[in-house]
Amino acid sequence: MHAGLDYTDIGRGRMQHSDIGIDLGTASVLVYIRGRGVVLKEPSVVAFDRDTNKIMAIGEDARLMLGRTPGNIVAVRPLRQGVISDYTVTEKMMKYFIQKAIGRRTFRKPRIAVCVPSQVTEVEKKAVEDATFQAGAREVFIIEEPIAAAIGAGIDITKPCGNMVVDIGGGTTDIAVISLGGTVVSTSIKVAGDDFDDAIVRYMRRKYNLLVGERTAEDIKIRVGSCYPRAEDQFVEVRGRNLVTGLPRTIKVGSSETEEALREPTNQIVEAVHSVLEKTPPELAADIADRGIVLTGGGSLLNGLEELITAKTGISAVTAEDPLTAVAVGTGRYVEYISGATGIDVS
Repeated sequence: MHAGLDYTDIGRGRMQHSDIGIDLGTASVLVYIRGRGVVLKEPSVVAFDRDTNKIMAIGEDARLMLGRTPGNIVAVRPLRQGVISDYTVTEKMMKYFIQKAIGRRTFRKPRIAVCVPSQVTEVEKKAVEDATFQAGAREVFIIEEPIAAAIGAGIDITKPCGNMVVDIGGGTTDIAVISLGGTVVSTSIKVAGDDFDDAIVRYMRRKYNLLVGERTAEDIKIRVGSCYPRAEDQFVEVRGRNLVTGLPRTIKVGSSETEEALREPTNQIVEAVHSVLEKTPPELAADIADRGIVLTGGGSLLNGLEELITAKTGISAVTAEDPLTAVAVGTGRYVEYISGATGIDVS
């Protein structure tokens, strides 16, 4: 948290429209502006020319270049598993997205809240804070992802009862039990949506000797991917390169096969949920048993995940209303939330 914040301005409702929440994700970046909602959602991909070090494209334009660029142009993800892996590129990407979201005509620098995975180190937090200041922030708030996800999912986190949030993003899954506005027990594992894609790539290679790219694997996951038996098997046609002949080949893949492919990463998430429940104080565990587990993040859209968690834990799991934007919305609302959580005046 950035020191020297004047809560009185927030409390009196004088927050500017320039207050911004950013969900800085491994797979995509979402920008929330108070009063306008989520105004931007783009992949966190940057394409640049290796020879001149010049940025060619950012966001969706760069994502379309993944795996399709000539030798001198590389499309990279500057965030790996929820953490900045390329500081300079991240800073330029954030600056671009902020300007695209609020326009260039602003006179005041915005106050920006950015969310980070719950288990990041102080050094990693500082890198995010510095990049945000460099991108043009007046003040910076760093917020943990599960807290943002809970606020965005519509949970009143100020009450003294336990709420469990499982936020499955692109690079990390954050699991936390929240009560009275803070995290009681939490864990963050580096298994999430990207790992689902990797698991499908490995499965296709192992079973069919077929090499498919990241984008194809993601397409399989979205269209027929499942981690729990479906009532009816669904199929999709997949094109890739046969590793034996070296020629293109098309095959049909069913959802029951994706269940087999995704078993390992989804079981790791279930085990992490289990370990957090084991460490939860009994009163809060009883609240969670009553209220259920809330799933957020793009990874929670995987078919059968609710059923899998419910079957393995005995606690009903429900996906938030808009899981993709929950973290971004919660990050934006966090600035408003802290104005009402400054404690009791006992003077």
